[in-house]
Amino acid sequence: MKNHNITIYPFTAIVGQEKMKKALILNAINPKVGGVLVRGEKGTAKSTAVRALANLLPEIEVVEGCKFRCNPHDINAMCEECLEKVKAGALKSSSIKMKVVDLPVSATEDRVVGTLDIEHAIKKGEKRFEPGVLAHAHRGILYVDEINLLDDHLVDVLLDSAAMGVNTVEREGISFSHPANFVLVGTMNPEEGELRPQLLDRFGLCVDIKGIMDVARRVELIKYRLSYETDPEAFAASWQAAESELCGQILLAQKLLTEVKISDNMLELISQICVDMGVDGHRADITMMKTSITLAAFNGRTEVLEEDVKEAAELVLPHRMRRKPFDNHSDKQDKLNESIEKQREKEKEKEKNKHEQQKKEHNEQSGKEQAHPEEQKSDNPEDSTGEQPDASSETIFATGESYQVKQFSPDFLRNNRNGSGRRSKTLTKSKQGRYIKSKIPEEKITDLAFDATLRAAAPYQLLREKHGNSIVIHDSDFRQKVREKKIGNLVLFVVDASGSMGAQQRMVASKGAVLSMLMDAYQKRDKVGLIAFKGAGAELLLPPTSSVEMAQKCLEELPTGGKTPLSHGLMKGYETIQAELRRDPDTCPFMVLISDGRANVSMNGEPPLQETKTIASMFRKECIQSAVIDTESSIIKFGLAQEISSALGARYLALEDLKADSIVEAVRSSAPFEFSVLSGSFSS
Repeated sequence: MKNHNITIYPFTAIVGQEKMKKALILNAINPKVGGVLVRGEKGTAKSTAVRALANLLPEIEVVEGCKFRCNPHDINAMCEECLEKVKAGALKSSSIKMKVVDLPVSATEDRVVGTLDIEHAIKKGEKRFEPGVLAHAHRGILYVDEINLLDDHLVDVLLDSAAMGVNTVEREGISFSHPANFVLVGTMNPEEGELRPQLLDRFGLCVDIKGIMDVARRVELIKYRLSYETDPEAFAASWQAAESELCGQILLAQKLLTEVKISDNMLELISQICVDMGVDGHRADITMMKTSITLAAFNGRTEVLEEDVKEAAELVLPHRMRRKPFDNHSDKQDKLNESIEKQREKEKEKEKNKHEQQKKEHNEQSGKEQAHPEEQKSDNPEDSTGEQPDASSETIFATGESYQVKQFSPDFLRNNRNGSGRRSKTLTKSKQGRYIKSKIPEEKITDLAFDATLRAAAPYQLLREKHGNSIVIHDSDFRQKVREKKIGNLVLFVVDASGSMGAQQRMVASKGAVLSMLMDAYQKRDKVGLIAFKGAGAELLLPPTSSVEMAQKCLEELPTGGKTPLSHGLMKGYETIQAELRRDPDTCPFMVLISDGRANVSMNGEPPLQETKTIASMFRKECIQSAVIDTESSIIKFGLAQEISSALGARYLALEDLKADSIVEAVRSSAPFEFSVLSGSFSS
């Protein structure tokens, strides 16, 4: 009889992508590694590899009839129903293939965590839990394609469950917990936007993949695919030996896992690498330790070696390092090698000290103590003093390097907003938004939440007179849908380009910061503008746009020099924002003023500072959000930027209070929408 089951493409037949395959295998051996995030181009065998791995692995033994597929040999991880079967002596087991559960980007929280069984509530008048995606994924693989497009709160739920191995639901009068131990595999295309660093850090491993560039290997890939599509069963059979060998290696590694030992030297090496690579927190150290142990087991060893730690670092650190977006991979590899070499030197030093101590103890007769070698540390900071340009001349400074941005994503909640974008979340009365929850209606229902209405009515059906109806719904049961969508933003930089900004390369850093913001805006479909004021007036150098190429050209050609027409800059910013609001009333404008506040050019003959404050009050009156970054760095400070900040109703930040590498980070807490934080440099 012909088998109508779909034949899965063999895992061992996937050409290239060795790191991705290794990361998946490590998670199959030890789910405590914490899942894997695969970042890369479309069409690079991401989903094929996940399904192929599940097909490669042997069947798992489960409790027969259990909707959570509990392990019959692990009483500590059983659900309540299985525990009752154990007590009654009625536990039976069966074997099934490991499942790959897909989570669509459009999934709601109810679908993910589970909800009330409406049918049971209607028929029996009892509340019963209906499992969600997390329950179906238990003891399997949960695959989330384009995870960066999934709502952050759902990603949080997934990562929490993956880390704890348990899903706990508290809703609609239900309190329920069930095992949810799965391998989380997320894939994403960075061009569609990044995950927040807090979420990135929760993934154990991360792999960046690209299409194969070697012609011979691409031809090999094409031939394999053609053979598979011509006769899938024959192709799979030809790879059966390789599949069985790899499966056996994984099973052996699972048995060896508890026997693997890791020495203090290797733990020190792990911590040294994490410190040298500049990662935040301690999750990287712990994950690298688990990954190193798993690698040793996969290689058939019971002791972790330096090569295991090095390979683990390449999988654990890429998404955790505070790095620039276009860092050269070889540079990072060199840094890793330097860190390993540094630890080797420390070990040699320890051995040398130990040997000399022993020599000293055996040489008690001599009365001479050998001096212990001391580590010499030299700090030779480079002085970066430069000549301050003449305020009356113009100088074109280079554009500073662009930086990887961190994500900051509070919601800008305002009803009935339209428009498009990919950054700021807003509540909307439009039916085009994503249904996120329900609420008791305050007025006439325009968008009925049918599921929530049924859930509200279900527990009372036995108490209500049906009069021939299957279900009776009262007015108090009705629920309105609450929808959410994303909208565009406008971040407008108003930059002081007067002569004082040339001191200590301030303009170089400012240009780099703006360019970095534009790169992030390109991914999030935001608009960013740039206004520079110097000499006798202000100029809109960059109208609201998301074109990195245009921005880079404008920034490179921006000269610095002359007086400070601050009121001109603010007025130009006000006019630009008003024009953009006329074009798109749903835009969220946010102005960032970078200046020392020393206005010395007037538009209408008023005192420059007073004129600046008058224009600033227009922003406050129109409720235009803003922030002021004070670049004043002299010993005697006049506090003019702070006065302007008060007139604007803006958040004031002194430059010396900022981190040296994050000028934009200071603005994030002021923004009424999601705001990206740069790891830039802006010295005072």
